[in-house]
Amino acid sequence: MGYVRLGVNVDHVATLREARKSVAPDPVEAAFLAELAGADGITVHLRMDRRHIKERDLRLLRQTVKTRLNLEMAATEEMLSIALEVKPDQVTLVPERPGEVTTEGGLDVASSVDEIAKVVEKLKGAGIEVSIFVDPDTSQVKAAKEAGADAIEIHTGIYAAAKNKENELERIFEAARVARNLGLRVHAGHDLNYRNIIPVLKTPGLEEVNIGHAIIARAIYVGIERAVREMKEVINAYS
Repeated sequence: MGYVRLGVNVDHVATLREARKSVAPDPVEAAFLAELAGADGITVHLRMDRRHIKERDLRLLRQTVKTRLNLEMAATEEMLSIALEVKPDQVTLVPERPGEVTTEGGLDVASSVDEIAKVVEKLKGAGIEVSIFVDPDTSQVKAAKEAGADAIEIHTGIYAAAKNKENELERIFEAARVARNLGLRVHAGHDLNYRNIIPVLKTPGLEEVNIGHAIIARAIYVGIERAVREMKEVINAYS
């Protein structure tokens, strides 16, 4: 296995800030501390409803992040315009439904390949790497390739919630094998924590994991730097 990058999602820091409509805690400061602790990248989801991360956060992060800035966003004209202006290192296209607590599944690329391909083409034309968040379904992986993506991020939430994790783990592995054969890079994320990530780290060709909730929840007790370091230790030990 090769080196697996850790992208730390700081959305939940902004969620806590917005609970009081205050200025603290600051996701930009959290990102700085995460990088100091060894994070390989910072991930944020700029939602259409601006529920947590704001455009100001994104612009400040673009100025301050020293590693890689990964912007999760819906494939809309509004978000495309923002991404082309801010120019994160990577965009991860995700589905988005009003009222959802968190992203509920992978993007259905297969049903809208042409529309998604137009967004991907514009992002790549601006020098932005493009990943698409998909369920561990080989038809969606193939559709992501058809749409022109550089990478897929395999949705691990189904695996995390499953009682029989072996079946779901094999689906993840198979999706990764297909992606690699198509020349796509392989990322993974959603509901991963310090324990359930260990089997996922054996995913063929895995290059990146994006984790938010588990790290920020741990940080409440031990601080963000230690929480990030602990996750890095798990990744380095088992990948």
